[in-house]
Amino acid sequence: MNAFEVAERLAAGGRIQDLSGQTRHTGGNRLFRLWSDADSRILKVYGTAARDRRERHALEALEGIDGIPTVIDRGTDGELVWTIFADAGQWNLASLPENPGLARRAGEVLRSVHESAPNPMSNLARGIDQEWVAVDFASTFKRLERFRRRVGVSSDLLDAARGVQPPHASEPVASHTDATPENFLVNDNGNVTLVNWEWATLAPPEWDLSKVVWQIAIQAGPSAATAIQDGYGQTLDPDQLDRWIVYHVGMTMVFQAEQQVSTGSADDYADLVAELQRAVTGSSSSPAPAGDAV
Repeated sequence: MNAFEVAERLAAGGRIQDLSGQTRHTGGNRLFRLWSDADSRILKVYGTAARDRRERHALEALEGIDGIPTVIDRGTDGELVWTIFADAGQWNLASLPENPGLARRAGEVLRSVHESAPNPMSNLARGIDQEWVAVDFASTFKRLERFRRRVGVSSDLLDAARGVQPPHASEPVASHTDATPENFLVNDNGNVTLVNWEWATLAPPEWDLSKVVWQIAIQAGPSAATAIQDGYGQTLDPDQLDRWIVYHVGMTMVFQAEQQVSTGSADDYADLVAELQRAVTGSSSSPAPAGDAV
């Protein structure tokens, strides 16, 4: 049985909408909207059982927090593992016009996650901490050197990125780690839900906050980026934000190059290269605050 056949069985004659092509980097997951006379639900058929386990653990740890997906049912069909969620909406922060109200609500949801008890999220003794960030920051740009020509990064820019001070990382908390605008779904009532929890772990809160602030500023506008931070209750220092953006851009480039997400043309990476150049320049504009990694 394949994923679509699972959707047909669970839809029980209702209409099926394949959402997989509308979601970036599904990692082999398949998403469907199942329509019935009463409502619609979201079916997620996981690419691997491990993805299901990781997401299930995260959602159980965060149960009761507003803005977390609601699980209706779970099951297996042969080797395929699936979950049915309440439909969190047909929109997301990236697909809607700049809306500070929704962005502010997304910031509130993210803050609630970070303020939850960390222990249920992971049994890691430390999680992603300052030392981990510093080591992985250096490793990311070392790995990027292999793909430098493919992605269109000059040797001077790569050297400059390597010379950026790794961003400051606060103590690890329960984190999503891929809090992109696309993962904040919005329904017709204006409710905001943060979905796709397969990579949740203990990480510095700046990881999530910087990623969504960076991307929503590009996709929706500066007012939305400000509203995210207002809702979260913290404004990132511009220098520190740029350091995190350097890190996020580097990780994104490496991931896309290693997974061959793009067609292989340097033009596919032009926007990321421009962001890397801008953030490298911004992160060098002021001295590192006390407590940064050295």
